[in-house]
Order: sequence, then C-alpha cells, then structure tokens
Amino acid sequence: MTVRRIVANLHAADPRAAQTFYGELLGLDVLMDHGWILTFGAGGTMMPQLGVASEGGQGAPVPVLSIEVDDVDELYRRVKAAGHEIVYDLADEPWGVRRFFVRDPLGNIINILDHAA
Repeated sequence: MTVRRIVANLHAADPRAAQTFYGELLGLDVLMDHGWILTFGAGGTMMPQLGVASEGGQGAPVPVLSIEVDDVDELYRRVKAAGHEIVYDLADEPWGVRRFFVRDPLGNIINILDHAA
C-alpha cells in the first residue's frame, strides 16, 4: 500500500470565502467545485507529508497548513498589502527555512515558507 495524496480539509461555513486567499493570492487553481467544497491545487508533483507538532517552532502556535513557495519575501509583501493578519513575522529559522504565519479568511493559521538555498 502506498499513500498517493494527502488533502487538508479546512472547515468553512462559506467555502467561497477562501477563493481570494488561496486562489488569487497564492495562485492555486480550483480543481473541484461542488459548492459545499472547493479543492484548490497546482501542477507539479508533491511528496505526501503529514506534520504532527506540539508547537509551531520558536514558541509559535501550530499552523493548520504549511505551504512552501518559491519566493516567501514576495508573498509576504502581497499578504501584508492585502491586509491579512500576520501571526508570526517573517523570520529566518535555525532549521533552514524562511517563513511567516498568516491568518486566512477562515481564521486558520497558515505557515508560508521557503527553504534556504
């Protein structure tokens, strides 16, 4: 048996409330829309992973999602300009990532990161 995919399901009274954040800001495509559920995605191949944590590192809260991007600084600027709440400010972490936490429109804490080169 091989795990082929892991999908995070976030609760939302109105799934469309997530469209601007995940679709426009993060550039994800709507892959499925049944009204009661929107599934966002992007091309490419990903390795299934599941994080289980007692904290978010450096004493930060545990985020519900971690999203790796290719330019964390650019996305940080766009997130700030859009007025989203920064929960943990942009930082270079000792374990080799540059990251920040943002609260999405549904109230979830999202870890946005880029691995150091």
